[in-house]
Amino acid sequence: MTTATDIVTEREPDYRFTLANERTFLAWIRTALGLVAGGIVVGQLYSAGSGPVAHQVIGAVCAVLACLIAVGAFRQWRRVQQAMRRDAPLPRPPLVTVTVAGVCVAALLSVALLAL
Repeated sequence: MTTATDIVTEREPDYRFTLANERTFLAWIRTALGLVAGGIVVGQLYSAGSGPVAHQVIGAVCAVLACLIAVGAFRQWRRVQQAMRRDAPLPRPPLVTVTVAGVCVAALLSVALLAL
Protein backbone atom coordinates (compact mmCIF):
# COMPACT_ATOMS: atom_id res chain seq x y z
CA MET A 1 0.00 0.00 0.00
CA THR A 2 1.36 3.41 -0.90
CA THR A 3 0.78 6.45 1.22
CA ALA A 4 0.87 10.11 0.33
CA THR A 5 4.46 10.37 1.60
CA ASP A 6 5.61 7.50 -0.66
CA ILE A 7 4.62 9.29 -3.85
CA VAL A 8 7.43 11.32 -5.35
CA THR A 9 6.31 14.31 -7.33
CA GLU A 10 8.65 15.75 -9.88
CA ARG A 11 8.54 19.15 -11.49
CA GLU A 12 10.65 20.91 -14.04
CA PRO A 13 13.24 23.05 -12.19
CA ASP A 14 13.99 26.63 -13.10
CA TYR A 15 16.02 26.56 -16.31
CA ARG A 16 18.77 28.66 -14.71
CA PHE A 17 19.47 25.90 -12.19
CA THR A 18 19.46 23.27 -14.93
CA LEU A 19 21.94 25.32 -16.96
CA ALA A 20 24.13 25.87 -13.90
CA ASN A 21 24.14 22.11 -13.33
CA GLU A 22 25.22 21.60 -16.94
CA ARG A 23 28.02 24.16 -16.60
CA THR A 24 29.31 22.34 -13.53
CA PHE A 25 29.20 19.04 -15.42
CA LEU A 26 31.13 20.58 -18.31
CA ALA A 27 33.75 22.00 -15.92
CA TRP A 28 34.37 18.48 -14.56
CA ILE A 29 34.60 17.15 -18.12
CA ARG A 30 37.18 19.85 -18.97
CA THR A 31 39.17 18.74 -15.93
CA ALA A 32 39.02 15.14 -17.13
CA LEU A 33 40.13 16.14 -20.64
CA GLY A 34 43.03 18.11 -19.17
CA LEU A 35 44.11 15.04 -17.22
CA VAL A 36 43.89 12.88 -20.34
CA ALA A 37 46.06 15.37 -22.24
CA GLY A 38 48.53 15.59 -19.36
CA GLY A 39 48.66 11.82 -19.08
CA ILE A 40 49.44 11.48 -22.77
CA VAL A 41 52.15 14.12 -22.60
CA VAL A 42 53.82 12.60 -19.54
CA GLY A 43 53.38 9.00 -20.64
CA GLN A 44 54.42 9.31 -24.27
CA LEU A 45 56.23 12.52 -25.09
CA TYR A 46 58.42 13.30 -22.09
CA SER A 47 61.37 10.95 -21.87
CA ALA A 48 64.29 12.97 -20.50
CA GLY A 49 65.90 11.89 -17.24
CA SER A 50 64.63 8.44 -16.35
CA GLY A 51 63.13 5.30 -17.81
CA PRO A 52 59.82 5.32 -19.66
CA VAL A 53 58.09 3.13 -17.05
CA ALA A 54 57.87 5.94 -14.50
CA HIS A 55 56.35 8.27 -17.09
CA GLN A 56 53.88 5.61 -18.16
CA VAL A 57 52.77 5.09 -14.55
CA ILE A 58 52.12 8.80 -14.07
CA GLY A 59 50.32 8.91 -17.41
CA ALA A 60 48.19 5.92 -16.39
CA VAL A 61 47.29 7.56 -13.06
CA CYS A 62 46.17 10.66 -14.94
CA ALA A 63 44.12 8.60 -17.41
CA VAL A 64 42.41 6.55 -14.69
CA LEU A 65 41.67 9.70 -12.72
CA ALA A 66 40.21 11.31 -15.85
CA CYS A 67 37.93 8.31 -16.37
CA LEU A 68 36.76 8.39 -12.74
CA ILE A 69 36.05 12.12 -12.97
CA ALA A 70 34.14 11.79 -16.25
CA VAL A 71 31.92 8.98 -14.95
CA GLY A 72 31.49 10.72 -11.60
CA ALA A 73 30.58 13.99 -13.32
CA PHE A 74 27.78 12.32 -15.22
CA ARG A 75 26.46 10.55 -12.14
CA GLN A 76 26.59 13.79 -10.10
CA TRP A 77 24.86 15.77 -12.85
CA ARG A 78 22.06 13.21 -12.95
CA ARG A 79 21.73 13.09 -9.14
CA VAL A 80 21.57 16.89 -8.86
CA GLN A 81 19.03 17.12 -11.67
CA GLN A 82 16.85 14.51 -9.98
CA ALA A 83 17.13 16.28 -6.62
CA MET A 84 16.11 19.59 -8.18
CA ARG A 85 13.09 17.95 -9.82
CA ARG A 86 11.99 16.51 -6.47
CA ASP A 87 12.75 19.62 -4.38
CA ALA A 88 15.16 17.49 -2.36
CA PRO A 89 18.48 18.53 -0.82
CA LEU A 90 21.37 18.48 -3.26
CA PRO A 91 23.64 15.43 -2.95
CA ARG A 92 27.22 15.84 -1.80
CA PRO A 93 29.76 15.59 -4.62
CA PRO A 94 32.30 12.78 -4.21
CA LEU A 95 34.29 14.18 -7.15
CA VAL A 96 36.15 16.71 -5.03
CA THR A 97 37.68 14.01 -2.84
CA VAL A 98 38.50 11.77 -5.82
CA THR A 99 40.10 14.65 -7.72
CA VAL A 100 42.21 15.85 -4.80
CA ALA A 101 43.38 12.32 -3.96
CA GLY A 102 44.22 11.52 -7.58
CA VAL A 103 46.07 14.76 -8.22
CA CYS A 104 48.06 14.28 -5.01
CA VAL A 105 49.07 10.77 -6.11
CA ALA A 106 50.13 12.05 -9.54
CA ALA A 107 52.04 14.94 -7.92
CA LEU A 108 53.85 12.64 -5.50
CA LEU A 109 54.80 10.31 -8.34
CA SER A 110 56.07 13.32 -10.29
CA VAL A 111 58.18 14.47 -7.32
CA ALA A 112 59.60 10.96 -6.99
CA LEU A 113 60.37 10.95 -10.73
CA LEU A 114 62.15 14.30 -10.51
CA ALA A 115 64.18 13.10 -7.51
CA LEU A 116 65.61 10.22 -9.57
